[in-house]
Amino acid sequence: MMRYLTAGESHGRSLTAILEGMPAGVAVTEEDIRKDLARRQKGHGRGPRMAIEADRVQITSGVRWGETLGSPITLVIENKDWEKWQKLLSVDPADRDDSKRVIKPRPGHADLVGMLKYDRRDAQDILERASARETAVRVAVGAVCRKLLEVFGIQVYSFVRELGPHHLDLSTLQSLSPKDLIAATEQSPVRCPDAGLSAKMVEEIETAKSAGDTLGGIFTVIVDGCPAGLGSHVQGDRKLCARLAGALMSIQAIKGVEIGLGFEAARQRGSQVHDEILHDPARGYYRGSNNAGGFEGGMTNGERLVLSAAMKPIATLMKPLQSVNVETKEPFKAEVIRSDVTAVPAAGVVGEAVVAFEVANALCEKFGGDSLREMKDNFDRYAAHVRKR
Repeated sequence: MMRYLTAGESHGRSLTAILEGMPAGVAVTEEDIRKDLARRQKGHGRGPRMAIEADRVQITSGVRWGETLGSPITLVIENKDWEKWQKLLSVDPADRDDSKRVIKPRPGHADLVGMLKYDRRDAQDILERASARETAVRVAVGAVCRKLLEVFGIQVYSFVRELGPHHLDLSTLQSLSPKDLIAATEQSPVRCPDAGLSAKMVEEIETAKSAGDTLGGIFTVIVDGCPAGLGSHVQGDRKLCARLAGALMSIQAIKGVEIGLGFEAARQRGSQVHDEILHDPARGYYRGSNNAGGFEGGMTNGERLVLSAAMKPIATLMKPLQSVNVETKEPFKAEVIRSDVTAVPAAGVVGEAVVAFEVANALCEKFGGDSLREMKDNFDRYAAHVRKR
């Protein structure tokens, strides 16, 4: 099995991740990872931080001459903003300055609850780690996992489905190939594949910005090429759909996840919801539709995986809401901290990353092997076996 940990603060020296369990022999370079990091930083409505940082990753272990070694992979992203924050986030007690404390927590953020839980007098101790800046290094982890998935013909991509009051009609995407859908998405300033709707979303962002407000939305992550049988029905924590839902919920500001039809399935009858099973000698078993979003019984069923996540509006407002000074308990407006108007387009890229990790992990569980060659041999035998059933 694979696992990873991340470390680092939003304005600290760097962000770090250690990824363990990647088989040896997977081709990966720093440039492969840089492409996804750049995609995460795009999107209309992002704040000034994106003009400061131009995220680049350093692979400091686990890769030699462009191939994974089977040992832990360490990924490091330096924060360019660190130069301005060295004293405030210093590890040296001599640099302590209590006059700079953040003491007016923001509604909707981790500030107050974190201060209470960890017994801190300064919300800076909480907000630095709770910040969505942490997702940069998770995108780096996901980019490494993509390189493993590519070998097995598995592709992960995403698009923005809703932003504020504007909703994408998913039926308009049915005629698009994955290649065309990805191209249309990446050309959009809000990562919405419908050009007309994309323009309306941009206008909505500008309106919210003028009002000192923020916007949430929904993004959808697609996984093409998954074999049937990843995950398991035998225990709750082995259900891949549950692990994917948890991974998406772990992204900062995500408040809901749907798979396939999601909540809409609860409003329809079974005859309208369940996907009929068909068989073709060349293709094997397949479904006549994909309302289940690629899962049955917690396992992939061979169809496209379709997962959507709802992101709440960002908690930092330029016209802040009511809060309380944690020292005096007097009412105050919440702190105003540099932030985005919306990060839904970027959140889709983060969603791709956490989904890529979970699918890669399930692939390793199913097909094992310390090397890519061993894993691929196991995969090919299984694929041949399934086709004959």
